[in-house]
Amino acid sequence: MGDAPTCRCRGAPHPGLLAGIALFNAGEFFECHEVLEALWRAESDPVRALYQGILQIGVAFHHLGRGNWRGATSLLRAGIEKVSRFRPSCMGVDTAALVRQSQRCQERLQALGPERIAAFDWSLVPTVTVRR
Repeated sequence: MGDAPTCRCRGAPHPGLLAGIALFNAGEFFECHEVLEALWRAESDPVRALYQGILQIGVAFHHLGRGNWRGATSLLRAGIEKVSRFRPSCMGVDTAALVRQSQRCQERLQALGPERIAAFDWSLVPTVTVRR
């Protein structure tokens, strides 16, 4: 679980995290970034890497929507790496599912390449699940 044992993973999710996740799940990736960036920057606990990872995965889809293959793939990779440290869950967030779904998107983008980015199937975009 990486950093998870030393952080607040067993605690309740911060209200800002829940707000950011709601924006992520609504496809409002830029707005999700704004909310989670403020939370990430203010956090000193190792859980900040979870916030940053979710933020990066969301921004990856923002880049994807703008046709930026390189930005999408690099941010997905970085976000997956960070969120992976908190598997299988942290603060009720099903991190294992988020990693799995994000990896599927990463694999699909790699297969498409920058030339065929428009063919990406948006139904593959993860939904972040929080269990309370």
